[in-house]
Amino acid sequence: MTSFTQFKSENDFLFPVRQWLDSQEVKNSKLAHFLCKLIPAQCPFERDIVVFGRKLFHIPPMCKLNPLYEQVVTLRFKALCYLADECGEDITAYC
Repeated sequence: MTSFTQFKSENDFLFPVRQWLDSQEVKNSKLAHFLCKLIPAQCPFERDIVVFGRKLFHIPPMCKLNPLYEQVVTLRFKALCYLADECGEDITAYC
């Protein structure tokens, strides 16, 4: 009998990329700054379409359609934690 995670990893062609992203550690302040600038704090595609002060419709965040969304956001969080905890830097500019 195979477990669900084993079944999922066998059928998920992005599993190696997910595993690699999850295993990455941030131990360099230049890399941490680069990641925090590169990866946005919130989805850049979410918008309210407003005409003459009236909201016509809402475009939902499509970032969650990205199959690597959770891993990328986790990597950004690791970079922020490194800058705040290890380097003692103020990270409010990235929030």
